[in-house]
Amino acid sequence: MLLTPAIAFALGFPTVREDFGVIFGSVALISAVAAPLMGLVLSLVARRQRARRRFIVMGAVSGVPVLFFLVFGVLYTECPDGHHC
Repeated sequence: MLLTPAIAFALGFPTVREDFGVIFGSVALISAVAAPLMGLVLSLVARRQRARRRFIVMGAVSGVPVLFFLVFGVLYTECPDGHHC
């Protein structure tokens, strides 16, 4: 989902990236957060300890790209050149 607008742009469909780039990006980020969170909640309710550990690891692995996108895609771009934010 995250790379779909870039692939469409590379194939010669620039309007897909312009029109739907934010939508595809937000859906990818929400699904990366929602799936581990829902699994963790269900494993807590069902009291399944092995599943709980797996969803914690899944959340940690999914959290790294989300934090990378947040830091370099949003926060770092707001800092003007020559200034240290």
